[in-house]
Amino acid sequence: MSFTSGGRPEDRRTVTDPRALRALAHPTRLALLDHLMSFGARTASECAEAVGSTPSNCSYHLRALARFGLVERVEAEDGRERPWQSTATGLQLGRADDPGVQLGVDTVERFFADHQVDEEAARLHRAIARRDSVPPAWREASMLSGYALRISPDELRELGERLDALIRPYIALTRQDAPSDSAVVALNLNAFLHPDEEVDAS
Repeated sequence: MSFTSGGRPEDRRTVTDPRALRALAHPTRLALLDHLMSFGARTASECAEAVGSTPSNCSYHLRALARFGLVERVEAEDGRERPWQSTATGLQLGRADDPGVQLGVDTVERFFADHQVDEEAARLHRAIARRDSVPPAWREASMLSGYALRISPDELRELGERLDALIRPYIALTRQDAPSDSAVVALNLNAFLHPDEEVDAS
């Protein structure tokens, strides 16, 4: 399976349509979108292999995502099965006063949290299992770190913005100057008030 060369124009979108949010609230669809945003255009058969499903099931869920403009078909280079690609290079969930939109956002965030925890744990286990078979340079460059920060809301927002600015030039779909020895790397960052921390809600 060949990886995308990247170089797409950056297109980060905010999703607020309740119907699109409902379409996203499905673990297979989240897994498909995550795979397409990581590796670029892929056929339903390639997606099925990556997300542990069947090509027909992936086609069904890809069509559901396509109805809300989240993925689209692209021309096949060899004239065979047409691949799918994400229409955006990044998504974020909108905030709104509309209770229906906010309910959709909350639902997707819960689905995403479950998906991310499960997928990240499985991905990490697979990476550890094959660690001895990857080149030493990749073993030495990999990291697994956790931090407990004491920080204000304003500082946390600023830290997130600075980290995003630092990371964004390396996004797989949009990077145009990737070295010849580059590969797709999984990086996940989460930052939230520790659930065991008590704060004044006023």
